[in-house]
Amino acid sequence: MLTSARNELLVRVGAGTRMGDLLRRYWQPFAGASELDANPIKAVRLFGEDLALYRDLSGRYGLIARQCPHRRADLVNGWVEANGIRCSYHGWMMNERGVCIEQPFEDVANPGEHSKERCAVAAYPVRELGGLLWAYMGPLPAPELPVWEPFTWGNGFTEIVLCDVPCNWFQCQENSCDPVHFEWMHDNWSAVQRGDAARAAKHLKVVFEEFEYGFLYKRVREGGDESDPNWTVGRVTLWPNGFYLGDHFEWRVPIDDENTLSVGWFFTRVPKEQEPYRQKTIPAWRAPIKDARGEWITSHVMNQDIVAWVGQGTIADRSKENLRSSDRGIVMIRQRFFDEMEAVAADRDPMGVIRDPKAAAYVELPNMMRKICVEGITLKEFENYPVLKARLTDFRWHAGQPREIRRAFEEALGIAR
Repeated sequence: MLTSARNELLVRVGAGTRMGDLLRRYWQPFAGASELDANPIKAVRLFGEDLALYRDLSGRYGLIARQCPHRRADLVNGWVEANGIRCSYHGWMMNERGVCIEQPFEDVANPGEHSKERCAVAAYPVRELGGLLWAYMGPLPAPELPVWEPFTWGNGFTEIVLCDVPCNWFQCQENSCDPVHFEWMHDNWSAVQRGDAARAAKHLKVVFEEFEYGFLYKRVREGGDESDPNWTVGRVTLWPNGFYLGDHFEWRVPIDDENTLSVGWFFTRVPKEQEPYRQKTIPAWRAPIKDARGEWITSHVMNQDIVAWVGQGTIADRSKENLRSSDRGIVMIRQRFFDEMEAVAADRDPMGVIRDPKAAAYVELPNMMRKICVEGITLKEFENYPVLKARLTDFRWHAGQPREIRRAFEEALGIAR
């Protein structure tokens, strides 16, 4: 159980808050690069800040304050040129550093003035990696952006799924260190919805371990033993706000105190019969959380998680919890957040920050699926792996996968009908 004051430290992410200062020390994924293909400008809200994301005609990304410094017009309604984004109201142009580089009328009427120098706005560096766009919103110099091993894999179909979740980020992230919920929410609840009387194998043992880039949880369920990869390798709660399941990542990025952007990166190695395969572009799509009637969608894994997260309230009141032994991982990550907030307050790099470019260029994480993802298997062998077998018939993680992306996936895997 936490006091209300301690809970506040975990959930508040605005400028100047302890948690906000900590999370801003890391590169955060917030969009798919392909989202800018149809329109090179996109409205973004991160950590309580309203921003304009754009890609100019030179290919540079910008993430700057959304309002023009002139008379506060919305830059999202502007257009891009070779060196920046131009406001549609009076033509002022801003570049990726947040610097005003043109004031058309003033540049003619008062060419000797230095008024542009006083019109800079907030701007954050953006980088593209793995088809994702990443922003760094903390103090400079920025740390290295880690190249997680899966971003180097070939012969795979990758897609990015984004989802707006109407609750605080921390209850989403705590789900990443809670193995027992798989038994009940994703197995038993799914069975109940299908009308299936069978129940899932029970968890018999769970342990939690800290490592350089987060936490591992390991488990043994009925019918298994300690030779199972779920015990010998485990799953990764990726510090500070991610989850890694071997063939995909999930991140829970704060939009503000009461809303979270769920970012998923999903990789499926194509069957050996389809190699070599090279994906031309990584599609990104937004997943729904409610159906046409306004009811919560509960048919897919992440949709089930979202129902649990939002059901705790917009901001969970942890002073009313009753934690038990299955929650040891939850206690561990909370304490680590408190410790790392102290590190940032003391002007030290927090856990997991990488300053060495060589170390960041290729970062491995524990992965029980590495051999399959790196070496590949035949299409027939997909039948031996329940997650991959299910992937042949549906995208089980989120509802609403667009038909064109499903078709592209089926073509990549050689299962198009």
